[in-house]
Amino acid sequence: MKKFILGSFLFMGMLLFASCSGASGNKQVGSADTDQAGRAQSGPIHLTRAEFLKKVVDFETNSNEWKYLGDKPAIIDFYADWCGPCKKMAPDIEELSKEYAGKIYIYKVDVDKEQELASAFGIQSLPTIWFVPMKGDPQVSVGALTKEQLKDRIDKVLLK
Repeated sequence: MKKFILGSFLFMGMLLFASCSGASGNKQVGSADTDQAGRAQSGPIHLTRAEFLKKVVDFETNSNEWKYLGDKPAIIDFYADWCGPCKKMAPDIEELSKEYAGKIYIYKVDVDKEQELASAFGIQSLPTIWFVPMKGDPQVSVGALTKEQLKDRIDKVLLK
C-alpha cells in the first residue's frame, strides 16, 4: 500500500512537472519585430534590456532627455508572471497587438527578468503601462486597464 501511495505521488508530480514545463513560456514570443524570413510577427514583442536600448530609448547614452527610437508609437507593458492583474490583462494585450499590427508596437518587459531596466525607470507597481507617442514623453498608467481603456488610450494618445 505504501508503494502504491508513493508511486501515485511520484506519478502525479511527474505529470505536474511535465504540464508546467510545457506551458512555462520559455519560448520568447515575438522577440523581434520580424522573423528570420522578414515576415511581421504577431503578438506582443518581449524586450530584453539590450533590445529596449535599441528599440525604445538609449537611456545610457541620453540619460537627460527622452528620445524615442521607434518608427511607430508603442505600448510598453511592464509585467511579472506572478502578477494577477498582469495575467488578467495579457489576453487583451495579445488581442490588441493583432488588432493594431502595423500601426503600433506592443512591447512587454518582464520585470523579474529585467530588474535593472525596471529599476532604471522606477517601476514599483504592476502592471505599469507606458503609452509612447512618436513625439513627446510617454504617458504612464499604473494598474490594470480594461481592453476598452487600452483602446481609448491607443486612439487618443498614440494614433491621434
